[in-house]
Parts: sequence; C-alpha cells; structure tokens
Amino acid sequence: MEKLNITSHKPAADCELLTASTGLHSPMYFFLSNLATMDIICTSTILPKVLVGLAAQEHIISYAGCMAQLFFLIWSGSSELLLLSVMAFDRYVAICRPLHYGTIMSPRVCVVLAGSVWGICAMNASVNTGLTAMLTFCGPRVIEHFFCEIPPLLLLSCSPTRVNSIMTLLADGFYGFTNFLLTLASYVCIMASILRIRSREGKRRAFTTCSSHLIVVSVYYSAVSCAYISPASSYSPERSKVAGVMYTVLSPTLNPLIYSLRNKDVHRALGNMLPFCQR
Repeated sequence: MEKLNITSHKPAADCELLTASTGLHSPMYFFLSNLATMDIICTSTILPKVLVGLAAQEHIISYAGCMAQLFFLIWSGSSELLLLSVMAFDRYVAICRPLHYGTIMSPRVCVVLAGSVWGICAMNASVNTGLTAMLTFCGPRVIEHFFCEIPPLLLLSCSPTRVNSIMTLLADGFYGFTNFLLTLASYVCIMASILRIRSREGKRRAFTTCSSHLIVVSVYYSAVSCAYISPASSYSPERSKVAGVMYTVLSPTLNPLIYSLRNKDVHRALGNMLPFCQR
C-alpha cells in the first residue's frame, strides 16, 4: 500500500447542536441543519487523522485514505459554498417578498434545493477525486499540508495535470465566483429593501436577520479564496495551511456560535430541552 506523509497542525473543532423543536421548523433552520451536517462531515474527515498523527507522532496516510479524504473534503466544501447561496436566496425572499415566502420556500422546494446541492456537489467531488486518482506520484510523497487537497497533490504528480487544473479551475469558477455573485446580488436587493423600511426598529430587525449569514459568508469565502483561487505556480504551503485551518476548523466552529447561540428561537429550544439553559 502506498503511503503519503503529511505535515500536521493542531486544529480544534466543534459541531452544531440541532434540536427537534417545532419552533425551528422553518426553511432557514432546515438549511442550517444541512450546513451543520456539512460542517460535521468536513471536520470528521480531517480532525481524527490529524489528532491520531499528533498523538502517535506519525503523520502518514494511505493512498486510499488520502483519496477518501479528498472526496469528502471537496463534497462538504463545495456543498457549503452552494448552500450559502441558497441561504442568501432564502433571506432575499424573506425580506424582499415576505407575502410570498411560504409559497416560494415551501417544504418541497426546500427539500429539492438541499437535495440538488448534495447531488451536484457529490458529482463534482467524484469527478475531481477520480481525476486525481488517475495521476502518477513518483518521487517524494510528502504533502506540505495537514490533509489531502488538490493543489499540493498536483505538485507531487509526475504525470500531466492539465485536465486536473482545467477541471479545478471550472469548479472554482462555479462554486467560488458564480456563487459569490449570486450571494452578492441577493444582498444588494436585500440592502435596497432594508433602506426602504421607514422605522429604525424595522431596519435593525431586518439587518439582524441577515448579519449572521453575512459573517459566515465573509469568513468562508476568504478562506476558500486563499486556498484555491490562485495559480498553481503561486501556491504557498504556509498560506494554504492557514486557509485550510480557517475553512475546515474555524468556520465550522464559529457557525454554531454565529447562527445558533445568538438566536432567540434556539435559546427557547435549548431552554425547553435543558431547563438549566433558561435565563
């Protein structure tokens, strides 16, 4: 079995608490539960192997393990980018078209949107992982990273990587640039609607509804851009490691704090389940 060496860092992670409270049965919380699942997949793909390596001081991963890690990382990462756009659309409908919200964001539509996100991104992960698995690695098999991802693996290949680079660029363009534009367009419309609200309290409540999502989008897109939106020739291992920590550890850790712990609906749900959480 081929082995690949991995230099490791020591990240930490958290996962989001999901409840069965009827007060959380809305499109926003449905998509939030999907986001939490993606975060769990992402951290579960990376952290166990990193922690084992730190404990055993043996930073080695099998070739099959590396490909599996790459698949689940691409799947969860691209799914999160696409879902953030869906969540931005949800906020757009809630603020700009509130009277039609129940019709547009019906349970069936929400399930179709979430299923499409998972399916499209699974296909993307399969294609990119399959192309990477077809490469030949004949030389130093030391990955300058603490997990397997496309840029450092392409640098280790001694076979042509043109097709891989093109597919990675296309995926970056769709999941990064296109989704960023869709999210930006949604928030331009949202801000225009908020500015038309006359009362100060109405503006504050509308902005509060979107602020959590804006923070998560900013953190996640910044990290992913640093890791992927750059030519292979300018790849920096240290910069990639920092970006990797941000989108595989920091973002999943902050999501429950940003979305849930400052939300009154979640506070009430936690209070119903855990009486000592009540204020």
